[in-house]
Amino acid sequence: MNTWNSALAVFRKELLDAMRDRRTLLVVLVSAVLMGPLVLMALSGLIASFEAKAEQRELVVAGIQFAPSLKNYVERQTWTLKEAPGDYEQKLKDSKLGDPVLVIPKNFESDLLRGDSPEVELVSHSANKQSQNGARRVADLLRGFSQERVGLTLALRGVSLDLLTPVKVQEVDLANNQTRAAQFTSMLAFFVLLAVVSGAINAALDSTAGERERGSLEPLLMNPATGMALVLGKWGAVAAVSMLIAVLSCLSFLPGQWLLRSDTLQAMFQFGWTEVALFLVVLLPFAAAISAVLMAVAIRCKSFKEAQANSTVVVMAVSLMPMVSMFNQSGEEPWHLWVPALAQNTLMMRVLKGEGLTALQVAVPLLVCALLTIAALGFVARRLRGAAVR
Repeated sequence: MNTWNSALAVFRKELLDAMRDRRTLLVVLVSAVLMGPLVLMALSGLIASFEAKAEQRELVVAGIQFAPSLKNYVERQTWTLKEAPGDYEQKLKDSKLGDPVLVIPKNFESDLLRGDSPEVELVSHSANKQSQNGARRVADLLRGFSQERVGLTLALRGVSLDLLTPVKVQEVDLANNQTRAAQFTSMLAFFVLLAVVSGAINAALDSTAGERERGSLEPLLMNPATGMALVLGKWGAVAAVSMLIAVLSCLSFLPGQWLLRSDTLQAMFQFGWTEVALFLVVLLPFAAAISAVLMAVAIRCKSFKEAQANSTVVVMAVSLMPMVSMFNQSGEEPWHLWVPALAQNTLMMRVLKGEGLTALQVAVPLLVCALLTIAALGFVARRLRGAAVR
């Protein structure tokens, strides 16, 4: 009982110390609250720009005067023709031109009348995402023109148009709206993980390496409280701050949905109280574990600056883990749930897709986080005992 009372006293003391650094705490809190709306605004703005470009139905073309039949078809499809600038290649490279350019040769119409296949160029730039997306739409437009020409030719010869499509393909997309939205919102899980780490890092470093640098760690060890009580109190305060950031980050997506500018994304992205609760089930154990790990890293260091340098390894590891699922094209693997950060990212992606979580999927990361927390806190306790002996 004395151990828990001592741990509670240390917890209050460390939490007050963390609250006193108001400037750092305010920056972390504000960034956690604003993260959701800002990310969703940027994402919806990007999608809205693509949608606006698609609705404009503009075709930038060079040499349209050589293809009156193509011009007639394009205008019948309610597309607007625009003359390509003379330096369109350079503008595409510099991303100053957001549309692909269709280049038509002089012999286009004559080749078409002879029954030959004229060759046109659809110029885009792979680093220019807007031109890349526009190239697909223009290619579909040209395929429609080709099919119409072939259909007219066969009709004049009395051949049935059904011969052009001996096999009819009906595409069936098994993904629901939330799964399709997750293709765009997958970065949300990544930002939430980083927010949890950023919430823990300052408090973890200050309560260990910071106290050692200030010379207040040794007097603290002279108190009658046991080493484990000190460790539990310090860890509880760090974990509380990290968990607070996790809660604020998840809640920020609720009002963030009001700022969506893309109607398509607004219709597909469903993030309510259920999703918030599932996110927190995944994130809170991770916040506890990452707090203990950061304390274990910092307790080895003699100064706050050295602890900051060492903690970047943890931040980098958390940043890189979600990329495993990005590069793994075979889908989720069972071992993903046993890797911290990767497991949390995997489960949050399932929530964003609307697939739900099973008890086993939640239990495995929870067990890993618990073991990691115990190991890290044990290491911190041993280092504190060593410091007390010296």
